Amino acid sequence: MERKKPTDSNSNSKLNIAIIHPDLGIGGAERLIVDAAVELASHGHNVHIFTAHHDKNRCFEETRAGIFPVTVYGDFLPRHIFYRLHAVCAYLRCIFVALCVLFMWPSFDVILADQVSVVVPLLKLKRSTKVVFYCHFPDLLLAQHTTLLRRIYRKPIDIIEELTTGMADMILVNSRFTASTFAKTFKHLHARGIRPAVLHPAVNVNQFDKPRSFK
Repeated sequence: MERKKPTDSNSNSKLNIAIIHPDLGIGGAERLIVDAAVELASHGHNVHIFTAHHDKNRCFEETRAGIFPVTVYGDFLPRHIFYRLHAVCAYLRCIFVALCVLFMWPSFDVILADQVSVVVPLLKLKRSTKVVFYCHFPDLLLAQHTTLLRRIYRKPIDIIEELTTGMADMILVNSRFTASTFAKTFKHLHARGIRPAVLHPAVNVNQFDKPRSFK
């Protein structure tokens, strides 16, 4: 996806858009989310990012530049318990953020969530809101299933991931490779005819406007 300069063609269809992201730090997923927020805001949409953590000393500049508001809920909740149960803690933190959005803010036209799909059914409680889930990569493939205890721990989490991902009004992935991996991993969703759309990460073409000098 290429960043383009804003136009007035969509001025009559401005949307209120919420983005829910687990940890607004510095990483590939964060870069994509921030680029999406910047692009949507540049086209006149009202964009608001909600997250469980936002360290202004370790984040992308756009998140503190005032282009869109960033609201933090649930940073007091643990990220792990004795360096274990990271997935469960991530679920709890994101659920808390989603509940705050549901009960403390008016309805949004669209809510974009990524990484943690467990929030999707909660967000769909507001029937007027369309929920989009961006799957960077199936989490169950990133988690370790090396021991019996780990497999027992991950089994319900993996089931919940597939079930809740399929509840989104639209599912996006970052490449055709991820789309094929999605189909092979979430076989029940594939059997139901659920196919994610490919939306490639943005490229800021403005960085190429000025020639760079190499020494």
